[in-house]
Amino acid sequence: MVARRVASSVAQKHVNFLTVVPAATARGLVAAVYRQVAEEYQIVVPPALLHSPSEDVLAAYWALTREPLLPAGAVDRAVKEAVAASVSVANTCPYCADLHVAGLFELSGEHDAEAIAADRPDEIADIRTRRFVKWARAAHRADGPPLPPEVSDVERAELVGVVVGFHYLSRVVNVFLANSLLPQGLGPRARRRLNQGLGRVLRPTLRGQHVAGRATRLLDVAAPTSDVGWASASPRIADAVARSYRVFEAAGQRSLDPAVRRLVLTRLDGWAGEDAGLSNRWCDELIEPLAAPQRVAARLALLTAFASYRVGPEVVEDFRRHHPADATLVDVAAWASFAAARRIGVRHSAHEEKNDGRLWRDNGAVVPRES
Repeated sequence: MVARRVASSVAQKHVNFLTVVPAATARGLVAAVYRQVAEEYQIVVPPALLHSPSEDVLAAYWALTREPLLPAGAVDRAVKEAVAASVSVANTCPYCADLHVAGLFELSGEHDAEAIAADRPDEIADIRTRRFVKWARAAHRADGPPLPPEVSDVERAELVGVVVGFHYLSRVVNVFLANSLLPQGLGPRARRRLNQGLGRVLRPTLRGQHVAGRATRLLDVAAPTSDVGWASASPRIADAVARSYRVFEAAGQRSLDPAVRRLVLTRLDGWAGEDAGLSNRWCDELIEPLAAPQRVAARLALLTAFASYRVGPEVVEDFRRHHPADATLVDVAAWASFAAARRIGVRHSAHEEKNDGRLWRDNGAVVPRES
């Protein structure tokens, strides 16, 4: 009990820019999510803490990431952890990569785990894992490789679900959490020992039984939107995605001006998954016509969606001058992360061909592109 309290205190210190709801004083929906997270991860992990100022967004994050990853399904946990780690590497999110690589030390062995961490997929010994890692590493790109043809529709739903969930989570984590889960400056041997130890600590989570649908039931029922055909073969994942998507949309609507949401979505329409580059000039040019309150919000949203690792104190402080509430800050970062992750999911829809030449909008509708 004492060790758990100490770990929880350390976890809270990982969160930047926000005053989180402590587990000891949580009530209502926040307490309900915290209970589930603690039961499955032994403590209330920092990604849950950072969402706590916006309670419905906290529940939506938990459903979106938990349901494809934790419950047993058609895809084994080792492959799903490899996919989560690969997405984290793709988004330059060392915090998430550290956590899932440590899990792979327990599930797959240190050789393949270290190859994924180093972004050297050709060195992965397990051929099946190698194929899925190469797919996941480029799953955000329009020209990325397809899933292997033998993958079933249910497997596709689970794998794309992990990709969508962790393209969401790694962006939010880049904004609010420390740069790395592990201490800086570790040599290879020390890092390996620490990963081995962390993998053993995670063993109950990695190898335990996780009841499907627990997180989903914390959210109101919602009809699936027309852009999530990739999840249709798995009713439990489709349900989790539909319920969480509705919450993220509501967060964007209450905390972002419609002009800002349109600006982000329009850029996503033309995004093929390419890196934003070394300069933020593209962002400054897009937001320049906006009034100051909308401009600072648009900067935060655009950088979160396209280059989350570049959201630093200056961006957040500028946002806070016009929008001081913690809940608003979480809402904006969450909506922008969701908008990018959702667009990536569209690329992997089983019905993607039917949507060629169309646009999706923040109400989930797929509408014809104007000629």
